[in-house]
Amino acid sequence: MNGWQTLLYKEILRFWKVAFQTIAGPVLTAMLYMLIFGHALEDHVKVYDQVSYTAFLVPGLAMMSLLQNAFANSSSSLIMSKVMGNLVFILLTPLSYWHWFVAYVGAAVVRGLVVGLGVYAVAAFFTPISFAQPVFIVVFAVLGAAMMGTLGLIAGLWAEKFDQLAAFQNFVVMPMTFLSGVFYSIHSLPAFWQTVSHCNPFFYMIDGLRYGFFGVSDVSPWLSLAVVGGSTLLVFAIGLHLLRIGYKIRS
Repeated sequence: MNGWQTLLYKEILRFWKVAFQTIAGPVLTAMLYMLIFGHALEDHVKVYDQVSYTAFLVPGLAMMSLLQNAFANSSSSLIMSKVMGNLVFILLTPLSYWHWFVAYVGAAVVRGLVVGLGVYAVAAFFTPISFAQPVFIVVFAVLGAAMMGTLGLIAGLWAEKFDQLAAFQNFVVMPMTFLSGVFYSIHSLPAFWQTVSHCNPFFYMIDGLRYGFFGVSDVSPWLSLAVVGGSTLLVFAIGLHLLRIGYKIRS
């Protein structure tokens, strides 16, 4: 293996060695959400015709888990390396900033997709799930994981201690995730909050993924694809720039 492949392997092995915590834990959390909300609201909420509320929850929970774990993987790896002081050993290698980017974001994508697949696999035991547009499922899952892996990279570069990273996750990632339509259709919201949701790229990720499963969505899937693709490219550009200049890692 060459340099970036070794770093990618190291990052994948880092979360895989504690898979009970990094994979099984998030899947269990998503299933608890599904069981509690599905049981409580199954007979009271109808979003799409021919789609049960429990089935409606599955794509949102899968994407929410995917996004949060992709972010956590790259951000926690960087902040731990900075705090423990072993980031210097990677800095001493001849790896370019592109190699760093591919390794950290690639590992985040792998973890996000594994968690998302785990949520779907367990949910399939509780409710039937269709695949109306499989290509959209793959595209939105990969784009979402890549975007959040890069955002985690940016947060890990910016943060200097764990409480700063926790603040970023609690005040940016979590609100955007829970206000993205995981548990509801935005058409059930007041006009103001519908407008807020339309400014949230996480909403387009989840709505696009739902279109892949059910063939119906709150907005055009092509609009969702444009917003998610544009947001991902923007975050990529910022992350690559910060790595190129060595932001908070070369001083």
